[in-house]
Amino acid sequence: MRDKVRVPDLLRMKAERRRITMLTAYDYPFARIFDTAGVDALLIGDSVGMAVQGQQSTLPVTVEQIIYHTQMVARARRRALVIADMPFLSYQASQEQALLNAGRLIKEGGAEAVKLEGGAAIAPTVRRLTEIDVPVMGHIGLTPQSVHRMGGFRVQGRGGAPGVRPRELLLKDAIALEEAGVFAIVLEAIPAQLAAEITAQVRVPTIGIGAGLACDGQVLVMHDLLGLGACEPPRFAKRYAALWQDASEAASRYLTDVREGRFPGPEHSYQE
Repeated sequence: MRDKVRVPDLLRMKAERRRITMLTAYDYPFARIFDTAGVDALLIGDSVGMAVQGQQSTLPVTVEQIIYHTQMVARARRRALVIADMPFLSYQASQEQALLNAGRLIKEGGAEAVKLEGGAAIAPTVRRLTEIDVPVMGHIGLTPQSVHRMGGFRVQGRGGAPGVRPRELLLKDAIALEEAGVFAIVLEAIPAQLAAEITAQVRVPTIGIGAGLACDGQVLVMHDLLGLGACEPPRFAKRYAALWQDASEAASRYLTDVREGRFPGPEHSYQE
């Protein structure tokens, strides 16, 4: 087994220009598969709300649910760094709230780091967490917990109202997070050129999802990677398997075998 991945390793990988791989995982079997394959980091994302629970957004996900799923992933992990999302309203009300919930994700869930959405506005909370040695991953660009303000899941960092320059705001957000002590920043759904500029300006690794090739690493939601959704994945995702179709066909064959008396056969039955 390759050496265990820890927070300083991601910083070293950026310095050595080695690309970082990250996938979401929500249970033991898939976490074991990805960990055995050699993924560098496993993210228990609040994307569980949409990918697993069938919600329309990530907003209904609770701290208890993230803890539950993190426990399964942590039990499966041998090598990868385990990072747990802090869900909506688990850190926004106060720094004390953020400390307590981050502590629960680490102490009860088994996470080795947490991820928060937001830029400069959330930097003081990030700083407070890192001051007590909670490793924090940042997340800017399309932040799903801000879906209502953004008017949907939209590309960020281009256009903008008069007097507002989203590009500059995102650059400032990235720098503010770095100064607050994050060890990495997820860049979601922003123009590739902007992601390249942010990656060049910050010393911490950037992990892209819909942010082009210049990021220091990439992350995908496992359901998009494996084709486990009923719908087409987002434009920025690449489907590497078609498990929804495979599972549907397997279930259909099973139903036919049972209805036509072909299963169970003698080889599946016990004899006296």
